[in-house]
Order: sequence, then structure tokens, then C-alpha cells
Amino acid sequence: MKEPHNYAKVGYAMILVSASLAAVGLLALAIGSDVLFSDNMQRENTAHFNECKLNDFKTEGCEKYLDRINNEISGIYVDLDK
Repeated sequence: MKEPHNYAKVGYAMILVSASLAAVGLLALAIGSDVLFSDNMQRENTAHFNECKLNDFKTEGCEKYLDRINNEISGIYVDLDK
């Protein structure tokens, strides 16, 4: 039985893996100083949502939540006509 030689495909796969690891390393260097980067983003977004909720989603910047409210799943019902 003839042994298949897939050295080129393996080589390309190794290049792809090393490139993706390099990209992850550069990303880690970019945000490495802020270890709570995603946590801070989540806290800011939650604070903004709660502020919009207190103002009945009528303030500027709260338009992005309008498609997520007034339904049974969210449990948030706001009269948007006023």
C-alpha cells in the first residue's frame, strides 16, 4: 500500500496554528495591563441598562434596548408612546 505524503497540508496547518497563537499573544499584550477588561465592559453596560430602565428607556442612547423590552421573556413593560 502506498503511503500518502501530506507534508504540505501538515505544514500549512502548522503555519495556521502558529499564526493564530501569535494573534492571541498580541491580543494578550494589548489588553494585558487591564486584567479585568471584560468585567469592566460588562459592569459599564449593566450600569447603562439600569440607568435606562430607571428613565423608562426614554433618554438618549437607550434606543438599542427597545427591541428587547415589552415582551414576556424580558419581563420589562414600558409605555413607549409617552
